[in-house]
Amino acid sequence: MTKPMHTTNCFNTFIQVAEDCPARTGEEPPLRAGKPTVAYLQYEMIAKAPYKYRSDDVIFATSAPGRELDGKTTKAEQQAAREAFFSRGRACMRASSLGKRFGWGVHADNEGRIAIHAIDSKRYQALARDPKLTQVRAMRSKRA
Repeated sequence: MTKPMHTTNCFNTFIQVAEDCPARTGEEPPLRAGKPTVAYLQYEMIAKAPYKYRSDDVIFATSAPGRELDGKTTKAEQQAAREAFFSRGRACMRASSLGKRFGWGVHADNEGRIAIHAIDSKRYQALARDPKLTQVRAMRSKRA
């Protein structure tokens, strides 16, 4: 019996920053003790290649199991690791610190590919007003 595959991908959606996000501009996530955080890795991956990756690609690549894979693993090994990772539900980009803390909105196009936009940008404002997109907010950091 095969396990069901879960997904974090969304389509035609704009994830606005959380209501309690302290950033008023898009901020690059800092390193912690000289090492990249998950938010830093997500920022780097999406900012360098907007609309190239889907949410699942970013979530898996920046997870501990995804980072443990190196260039020597086969495609079959990578696929098996990905299937094992998504065999249970995972937090989507709404839970990312990019929208909760660092002021980045996440836009998923009609093919599910994502890009980030700074809260103080004209593109962010246009996406936030677009009635054709499903509008959601990043998750709050604190309870209401």
